[in-house]
Amino acid sequence: MSAVLSSAGAHPVAHGAGLSIRGLAAGYGAMRVLASIDLEAPKGELTVIVGANGAGKTTLLKALSGLIPRSGEVTFDGEPLPAAPAAIVARGLAQVPEGRQLFAQMTVRENLELGGYLLPKPERAGRLARVLELFPRLMERRTQLAGTLSGGEQQMLAVGRALMGRPKLLMLDEPSLGLAPKMVDELLAMVRHIRDDGVSVLLVEQNVAKAMAIADGAYVMERGAIVMQGSAARLLRSERLREAYLGTEAIPRTGAR
Repeated sequence: MSAVLSSAGAHPVAHGAGLSIRGLAAGYGAMRVLASIDLEAPKGELTVIVGANGAGKTTLLKALSGLIPRSGEVTFDGEPLPAAPAAIVARGLAQVPEGRQLFAQMTVRENLELGGYLLPKPERAGRLARVLELFPRLMERRTQLAGTLSGGEQQMLAVGRALMGRPKLLMLDEPSLGLAPKMVDELLAMVRHIRDDGVSVLLVEQNVAKAMAIADGAYVMERGAIVMQGSAARLLRSERLREAYLGTEAIPRTGAR
């Protein structure tokens, strides 16, 4: 699949705004998975990365989180992004990994408080109240053990825990994986609300149609490379994308939000 929208078709990004990636390469030991990735996640927007299994989406998030080595130029708010995970978090980037990684024998509230452990106690209390307001279901279950929650509720808790640290950019890795369709819709609506609440979002998803329906900008990855990019609405109208990922009858031909 070749690119149908050039870089000019993507959201223009002013210098110093959001996340900017140029020529990023990363992999595992001698195996290089990503080669020369260019990507922009503008401040205040929801940017989605879609693609099939094995395309390199999770590897990209791991590289941005400092979990694997990377090369190339990565800047955030106009400054180089450090390589160490703790320093990356301190700069305002938070990742919700695939698999949630909750503390099953701790309550919902305790899991959330761990996410804000670096905040001063008064600020942590205020942040907890805001996260529980954003996720009413977690408020209802705040004294319940995390391991007893449904899959969708656990994903909400994982997202809420990441938000406790007041991130500027929230990176989500396949949040809809394994969830029922109704819960997927609810979760993605919350992701859009998080964007509206002032947090930039970089969303990795296999559910192409639903992810692009809530996104501002979009990238399609194949075999470790970006093959399409542009506004989500424009990409949804792309015949090439429809044929490769959605099927010709999967969405209305207008495709725009």
